[in-house]
Amino acid sequence: MKVTGNASGSGSSREARIASHSHIKGLGLTEDGTALPLSQGFVGQKSAREACALILDLIRSKKFAGRALLLTGAPGTGKTALALGIAHELGQKVPFCPMVGSEVFSSEVKKTEVLMENFRRAIGLRVRETKEVYEGEITELTPTEADNPLSGYGKTISHVVIGLKTVKGTKQLRLDPSIYESIMKERVSVGDVIYIEANTGAVKRVGRSDAYATEYDLEAEEYVALPKGEVHKRKEVVQDVTLHDLDIANAKPQGGQDIMSVVGQLVKGRRTEITDKLRGEINKVVDGYIERGIAELVPGVLFIDEVHMLDLECFTYLNRALESTISPHVILATNRGKCVVRGTEYDAVSGGEGIVSPHGIPLDLLDRCMIVRTLPYTKEEIKEVLKLRARIENLNLNEDALDLLTEEGVKSSLRFALQLLSPASILAKVSTRTEIMVGDVQEANTLFIDARRSARSLTSGQGGKFL
Repeated sequence: MKVTGNASGSGSSREARIASHSHIKGLGLTEDGTALPLSQGFVGQKSAREACALILDLIRSKKFAGRALLLTGAPGTGKTALALGIAHELGQKVPFCPMVGSEVFSSEVKKTEVLMENFRRAIGLRVRETKEVYEGEITELTPTEADNPLSGYGKTISHVVIGLKTVKGTKQLRLDPSIYESIMKERVSVGDVIYIEANTGAVKRVGRSDAYATEYDLEAEEYVALPKGEVHKRKEVVQDVTLHDLDIANAKPQGGQDIMSVVGQLVKGRRTEITDKLRGEINKVVDGYIERGIAELVPGVLFIDEVHMLDLECFTYLNRALESTISPHVILATNRGKCVVRGTEYDAVSGGEGIVSPHGIPLDLLDRCMIVRTLPYTKEEIKEVLKLRARIENLNLNEDALDLLTEEGVKSSLRFALQLLSPASILAKVSTRTEIMVGDVQEANTLFIDARRSARSLTSGQGGKFL
């Protein structure tokens, strides 16, 4: 859904993609873990949010290993929002891998392989390496040409002379022509702040020197201060990578075998299975780097929505994966009560009817889960959610129209009421109004029907006439 609104109160308009959970920025908690009535995009679900706050404490204190969080509740009660809220609270550097239970049924790879791939996507590795670098503002950039030795025509770059300046001094470097190619790729010019790795020759443009902000450039994308210290220095470089990235890189190895070479080899290849032997070797290398203090493991969050769609084979594999020494924090979600565990329909013990279990999850896995329930929203909470979404989507909603949408949310569902917002805003624009009125909501409600009315029309046997 695309909406046009004011960007941060400025006069220029922009087009933004508003997702279902764009308003969720965290769990909306106080310092002592108490849930606020309306905070960080969350409305209601006080008990569930406070339970998730305790889960966050367990994760941060590294006491959540071997367990899983199971979110249960009716559709549209905020299960996915809670998982996203936990991910936001953990921070941007912590990997978050969402998936749906039905994703495992692929024609290309095994079900367990899809699960393991997502497990390793949700486990990060923070690699710290001290490198020798040249850093500073470019004062000179002079390529030197020579005759091409391969032909009598044309010129080729023999070397490039770069002048770098910092607060403490200046230095002139004579560098290989391959580094000049890297400089051209980064679109570097005089006045830019760059750093060059001494070992690999990699060039990184940091930004435009702030000395040029008032002297020459009218505007630039980013100004940075002149680097401190000497031009030649030792600098700690931190890179974040997931275990799945390492798996892919080692499945098609190129170049060196050290950890930094592997990080630099990340390629997108065809989806194929990666052997347990290869993953075991990668785990040994990762363990070695962790023991030496070069790298740090960052367990992320694996969120499996509609977990009842998994079958018995997947549940067994999940049990084993949770016991692994390298495992992410697993959050499961389902809207089912008691139902048959998939994959047991032809089990001899169940007499061909399947094993019925709470939430469609085997009891041995349920024992590992800490279960949190989400409750249906009250009328006041539905109204607050509608007001929040209208503000996020930059929609001007009349108070009477808001009351009508709230009644529709109570009568049908919150999701249906939210879905009526955008069509109603378009109908208002057609009528050359910026404010959504009651008539716009009523017209949208006649054009689009909720699930209950649709079901009644099909079962009434009156040729589609609504009851």
